[in-house]
Amino acid sequence: MAPEPPLLTMSGITKSFPGVRALDGVDLEVVAGEVHCLLGQNGAGKSTLIKVLAGAHQPDGGTITWGGEPVRLTSPITAMRLGIATIYQELDLVEGLSVAENVFLGHEPTSAGFVVRTREARTRAAALLRRLGHPEIDPARPVGDLSAAHQQIVSMARALSHDVRLIVMDEPSAALDPDEVDNLFRIVDGLTADGVAVVYISHRLEEIRRIGDRVTVLKDGRAVAVGLPAKSTPTRDVVALMTGRNVEYVFPERPEPGARVGAEPVLKVEGLTRKGEFEPVDLELRPGEIVGLAGLVGSGRSEILETVYGARRPTAGRVLVDGAPLRVGSVRAAVAAGIGLAPEERKAQALLLTESVTRNVSVSSLSRFARAGWLDRGAERDAARTATRELSLRPDNPDAAVRTLSGGNQQKAVLARWLLRGCRVLLLDEPTRGVDVGARAELYAVIRRLADEGLAVLLVSSEVPEVLGLADRVLVLREGRVVHSADARELDEHRVLDLVMEGSPTS
Repeated sequence: MAPEPPLLTMSGITKSFPGVRALDGVDLEVVAGEVHCLLGQNGAGKSTLIKVLAGAHQPDGGTITWGGEPVRLTSPITAMRLGIATIYQELDLVEGLSVAENVFLGHEPTSAGFVVRTREARTRAAALLRRLGHPEIDPARPVGDLSAAHQQIVSMARALSHDVRLIVMDEPSAALDPDEVDNLFRIVDGLTADGVAVVYISHRLEEIRRIGDRVTVLKDGRAVAVGLPAKSTPTRDVVALMTGRNVEYVFPERPEPGARVGAEPVLKVEGLTRKGEFEPVDLELRPGEIVGLAGLVGSGRSEILETVYGARRPTAGRVLVDGAPLRVGSVRAAVAAGIGLAPEERKAQALLLTESVTRNVSVSSLSRFARAGWLDRGAERDAARTATRELSLRPDNPDAAVRTLSGGNQQKAVLARWLLRGCRVLLLDEPTRGVDVGARAELYAVIRRLADEGLAVLLVSSEVPEVLGLADRVLVLREGRVVHSADARELDEHRVLDLVMEGSPTS
């Protein structure tokens, strides 16, 4: 018997935007029941390709077949009716609606064609959430009240509420802790066992080897490799295909242990507590030092950073800069004292996406450019350009809209903002989330260089190797408690994971 045709075949797909050829003859073939991983640096064409597949973009050329039959994906509704669901990295949930309302948005169970059967929607949503391993999520709860990880699960439930045959997952593990990632993989295994195909996009190459069957690699809008075996293709070869060069996974050299001991702490946190989120935390941060906070999502890492920054009011304790206590719960006081925050969700919490690079860099320093009640735009632009050039932000165009930049360069724009402000303490929450492997090494070098120039850095990352490779000292958190503190060289990934899963408080 002849083999069954692939579920999806995209052949010679092209797509251009003004001044940019985003896709240049891309091929992709997906078989029912497989996990097909799509790799490439930011700007390689992955997002454009999946938007073509989702019906959100119309290709300029090429053909698409579905189950062996040619199709035209003229809209997202057309794609969904065929059984193609897409879960984007930037989740498209409606925060003011309930979980159940989001799950069935656009195809609500109704009576007489117009009366929504709310109880049925909640019952069916609860069944989908149980299937996804999260029965604790309340279908009646507003989505805006959920954590980022739980919002990701709701987005998956929405996809499964349709009769899907192929699911595209764009960076699905970005907001998940290791337990949640294991649950995600269990979900993917269950889907593929039922014959559902998964197109999986991730910058974490170790995930590709764990979950993937085949790999297609994009570079500069072209498919430079199609259908490579995911588990047997060497990582070095995949990286070389993505970047056009070999990238060694090494971190910048750091100072010898104790090199900063003689310096007075620029930041001191004493007994800082926020009821229900983290127990008393004490730490000191010296100029030129990088301290990492390691722990699972929900361990209190991000909450500690936001409390130091004044975005959350502590229950007890205090924050001191150069020995002077800050007014609690005041971002203005923290920024005035020289503290800057690069938050976890930079697009939602840090960037003005439709504004220029210049305005995004200068927004915390606008008073510097005030001249008799007017804004000196030339001085603003020159100062922003100096800051971005120091970080090698690309393209070197201060007038470009920040939304057009890659993830790594958007993060550089946030860092440039605090450089221009002259901050002395930089709080970094997931600094390389959504950043490709080539740009990560660049960001590591930037962060270490800033520290070497005297900046004090407090770092949070879900990736334990990143914390261990970049930080000088590490505080390990579990369920809101610091359970261990040590020089980063004294720890390894297995030890940290043991501590975050079963750790006991530091003596």
